[in-house]
Amino acid sequence: MHKTSAWPLALIYTGLIVYASLYPFADWRYQGIVPWAFLSSPLPKYWTGFDVASNVVGYVPLGFLLVLSALRTGNDRYAIVLATLAAGLLSLTMESLQSYLPVRVPSNADLAFNVMGAWLGALWAWAMERLGVLDRWSRFRARWFVSDARGGLVLLALWPLALLFPAAVPFGLGQVLERLEAALADVLHDTPFLDWLPVRDIELQPLVPGAELVCVMLGVLIPCLLGFCIIRSVMRRTLFVMVIFILGTAVTALSAALSYGPEHAWAWFGLPVKVGMVAALVLVILLLWLPRRASAALVLLVLGVYLSLLNQAPANPYFAQTLSTWEQGQFIRFHGLVQWLGWLWPYAALVYVLSQVWGPEVKN
Repeated sequence: MHKTSAWPLALIYTGLIVYASLYPFADWRYQGIVPWAFLSSPLPKYWTGFDVASNVVGYVPLGFLLVLSALRTGNDRYAIVLATLAAGLLSLTMESLQSYLPVRVPSNADLAFNVMGAWLGALWAWAMERLGVLDRWSRFRARWFVSDARGGLVLLALWPLALLFPAAVPFGLGQVLERLEAALADVLHDTPFLDWLPVRDIELQPLVPGAELVCVMLGVLIPCLLGFCIIRSVMRRTLFVMVIFILGTAVTALSAALSYGPEHAWAWFGLPVKVGMVAALVLVILLLWLPRRASAALVLLVLGVYLSLLNQAPANPYFAQTLSTWEQGQFIRFHGLVQWLGWLWPYAALVYVLSQVWGPEVKN
């Protein structure tokens, strides 16, 4: 019996909704009214298509994943109703808490659109069950993946989302050193501990083409090797690698188009990136027959080199401008949520492969 990946994905997505709803978590204050007063307020006179779409679409995955979790665990009675109520309660809580944030405005229309989105997502999952799509997925998963593949599947599902935020290097996830230094300096400001903070003698410099090539190569190699940890068949690994290369290229182009405009969709696809992707493809082909546990051990090595090299480059200088000028980019990132995925994904993969290396070998 396979453990469902829907439940951990639902928990992760709930956390993302909380982050998006309460961002920037600053300047909390009490306005002298009860937090649920917005429920009886008149409907907003003005709203844009972007507002409607973001509130509806933002809750569709939550309703879908909650119902999918219930269906996959056999608790399908009243699944649609309970999932919609749970999502509605979450939205009500978020809208109520927004009354304490000066830059957020609670809205009964937002609540209604959120509930509608969760209901549509729940119906979508229920329809897939009735049409037999979930049974076909179960059979597909049993053929393709080992029984304890849930963690790897969750990470692989999140990888394209993590790529949506533009990075200093294509496929460059986990670039946190410069931001950690700045955050620690802010926290330790006006304290004697600030003197204990290691200070670099020189500013971080952009990577030279050769280093960028290596980062691109390793950035594509990591999800491929992660897939090898849960896929045994060489033929299926080959098909999986094709999907990773196509999906990674398409999502990176989409990110560039949404961030800088459609005319810049392929501006990132320069010579170092092309050579790095070709080198990654050659390495992946040579590693198709690698055993699962050896794949996990190799991921550890590759992640160490990759994160060390990538964190020697500065952060993307166009972040602030990108986030404020391109509406589609704001929607796709939900106030920087995808950037958090880009920061944390490699470290979550590191924890997962450590468990694979040290844990018991899966026999089926």
